[in-house]
Amino acid sequence: MAASLTTQEFQRGSAGTGAPAGPAHKPRSLAEFDVRESVLEDIALKTLYTTGTISVLGLASALRISYEVMNELFQKLRAQVLCQVTGMTGTIPQLAITSQGRARAMELLSQSSYTGAAPVSLESYVKQTRSQSVRKVEVHADEVERAFAHLVLDADLLRRFGAALNSGSAMFLYGPAGVGKTTMAEVLSRVLAEDEVWLPYAVEVDGQIIIVYDPSIHHNAPESTPNDYDTRWVRCHRPAVLVGGELTAEMLDMQFNPVSKYYDGPVQMKANNGVLIIDDFGRQRIRPEDLLNRWIVPLDRKIDFLTLAGGRKIEIPFEMLVVFASNRSPAELVDPAFLRRIQTKIKIGSVTEEQFCEIFRRAAREMQVPYDPEIPTDLINFVQDKLNQDLRSCYPRDIVNQVCWAARYEGKNPYIDRAALRRAIDAYFLG
Repeated sequence: MAASLTTQEFQRGSAGTGAPAGPAHKPRSLAEFDVRESVLEDIALKTLYTTGTISVLGLASALRISYEVMNELFQKLRAQVLCQVTGMTGTIPQLAITSQGRARAMELLSQSSYTGAAPVSLESYVKQTRSQSVRKVEVHADEVERAFAHLVLDADLLRRFGAALNSGSAMFLYGPAGVGKTTMAEVLSRVLAEDEVWLPYAVEVDGQIIIVYDPSIHHNAPESTPNDYDTRWVRCHRPAVLVGGELTAEMLDMQFNPVSKYYDGPVQMKANNGVLIIDDFGRQRIRPEDLLNRWIVPLDRKIDFLTLAGGRKIEIPFEMLVVFASNRSPAELVDPAFLRRIQTKIKIGSVTEEQFCEIFRRAAREMQVPYDPEIPTDLINFVQDKLNQDLRSCYPRDIVNQVCWAARYEGKNPYIDRAALRRAIDAYFLG
């Protein structure tokens, strides 16, 4: 895989003075910022109001900006009689809000309660996201093989996965239930997660704040962070976002909180520069054709249009690998025009008897469950002869789990003989 961008390679923007902006440079003056001074002043004042007495250094840390910039902001707020100095810690002023500042902060909080990291501009976000697109990542055979080593897959399937990852485009994984489509999609995201990208805490558009960074999705990579970087950005592993039947049309647009009065970015914005997995495609609360019509332009042109509360539309990058996973055939779900935009279609089918036995062996070893040698073959015969079904990769682990649960109830060490297999089969399969 291509190495992460060096500090010299980070996308740099212009803030009117020609000073560098973005992750590779920490702004040392207000003139170097890509957002208006008033945006920073407002967030600083609201933060001062909500925290009480705080030092200039503490405010700088809360806003993720340099001390030099925070000192400039402090001087401006002080000149407007919005804050005052209550003491000194060494050479660093301790601040408190004034009555005039309190009134102004309450007015600002009624408009938006956002406090915390200073946002980046939409322009900076777009440039950085484009510069670290998944389409620029190179994936090689050894990386794919290492990521999928815990699964039993043939070389041809791994090759197709590798090619799909290098496409940086959409793919469709389809096949019957229980063959591991979701697991494989998640492993695909782990291959890309070996690479790192920069994500902003928040983006500002016309005074509106959009939250991008989500600690439940985005995993920091602090060990590789350079010393002098713009701390409004977080260096993370490429994200992976998984949504299933809970996906609605509303989740694909800006999520405006009427109480806090700021936005949370939609799922595709959180997944930018990473992987978005649409699991159980066709079972969402949004109809498949509606979802596909919504994304026909983003998948083709790599841009998406989001709507703010006032009706203004903004353009953001759609730079992610989208994985659709479904039990149904793609032809049943999408029309040919859309199917063409999903560049890779991979059918995940049944496993061979040899693969089935290896999966059983690994599952039993992982759960430390001994078994009679004939057990995997007995299970194969039952599935193929009694149920008249193909062998699915989920069966071995599920059967071993059944044996473990029964043994725990009986207070015994689990062991799989024919009697235990029969009880597990009766509990797991439909009669």
